[in-house]
Amino acid sequence: MILTVTPNPSLDRTYEIPSLDRGEVVRAAGERMDPGGKGVNVSRAVAAAGRRTVAVLPLGGAPGALVADLLDAQGIEVAPVPVAGATRSNIALAEADGVLTKINAPGPELSEAERELLLETVRRHARDADWIACCGSLPRGLAPSWYADLVARAHTAGVRIALDTSGPALLHALRERPDVVKPNADELAEAVGRPLATVGDALKAAEELRGRGARTVLASLGADGQLLVDDAGSWYGHARVDAVRSNVGAGDASLAGFLVAGGSGPEALASAVAHGAAAVRLPGSVMPAPGDLDPAAVTVTDRVPVDRVLTEPAS
Repeated sequence: MILTVTPNPSLDRTYEIPSLDRGEVVRAAGERMDPGGKGVNVSRAVAAAGRRTVAVLPLGGAPGALVADLLDAQGIEVAPVPVAGATRSNIALAEADGVLTKINAPGPELSEAERELLLETVRRHARDADWIACCGSLPRGLAPSWYADLVARAHTAGVRIALDTSGPALLHALRERPDVVKPNADELAEAVGRPLATVGDALKAAEELRGRGARTVLASLGADGQLLVDDAGSWYGHARVDAVRSNVGAGDASLAGFLVAGGSGPEALASAVAHGAAAVRLPGSVMPAPGDLDPAAVTVTDRVPVDRVLTEPAS
């Protein structure tokens, strides 16, 4: 079982529009509503792979009830933490030319009692977990050290933990030696405080995060593939993608693919790359099922192309 923790979930509404004209009435050609949040997406991808997952998340108000219903409809077990504030609602405007504009709400502020209940809910479900995946930003009321506390508690319970966050929350957590961290290129650059122009730059940044405490770094480099760096060495994975429909949630699908394949080694990296590549071929934040994967399009090598220039340099 893979337990996911999403401290700041959302109800995501996506509207398909011809174009975004400021100050005008814009009529949507289509709309969809999805449960949102990085950990929620990991659970959705794990469930799509046919594996059991439990999603721990604070939920409040009508939007929170809708998130729970939507997850239940996808076969995902929900461990809700009731909160007084309403779960945030995010809006995405998808234009016909592929431009995506997102409006993310801040979310509710958690009280001290709600913070403790969130930790207790994770502890209660962790005993059955093979992995805990903690993902996304922290809501108001949770200190940047909250993930570090959660990593320490997971290790005390003997459970492996994967972390997908950024900024101070990531830096605080590194001291507790998370088993896996999964930054993208921008988050890597922010963590080490310098721009990344090549795959080699990203490799050095990943090695630096390991030096600060991360046991394994799984780095998403967008169209330039993924890096895996651990005690055994470094690997680079890439997949052929003929057409990109949406990159929303692709990194979350990658982490799910990595964990369902065991969470270590080049085989898990190949699974991560296959899941990420499949996700970008699907609309919105739809998570890939096994039939969407194309393992033959994936290449994994221990000869990292350090001179390859990143399509989108990170600063």
